[in-house]
Amino acid sequence: MKDSIVILCGGGPAPGINSVIGTVIKVFLKAGYRIIGMHGGYKSLFSDNPDTEDLTFTFADNIVNRGGSALRMSRYKPKDSEFNTNFFVKNNVKLLVTIGGDDTASTANRISKYLEANSIRIQIFMYPRP
Repeated sequence: MKDSIVILCGGGPAPGINSVIGTVIKVFLKAGYRIIGMHGGYKSLFSDNPDTEDLTFTFADNIVNRGGSALRMSRYKPKDSEFNTNFFVKNNVKLLVTIGGDDTASTANRISKYLEANSIRIQIFMYPRP
């Protein structure tokens, strides 16, 4: 199975968010990864049926000049008890890219600790950096 990365947006849309999403897509597609866009933020990530979309160069090119966020966002902040490894294992995730503010970053930090405690080795990149 191909290695993949997940792009997830939390909070509300901010200027330039689609440029960040598009750049991440292009960089990692060129490196040979499958790129998964997570619609619905953290609420979707830990649901039984995550709302995802495989992202392409065409998708990245088409979103650069659009307003809002090309990935549907959510302000949902999951409790530690909601965390699970299902999505990460099923999709061979090697990197989780989170785009958002303080709550998005703090949740990414908690997820990182949870995954490490469960022997799931992935990198997490938070934008902007806290």
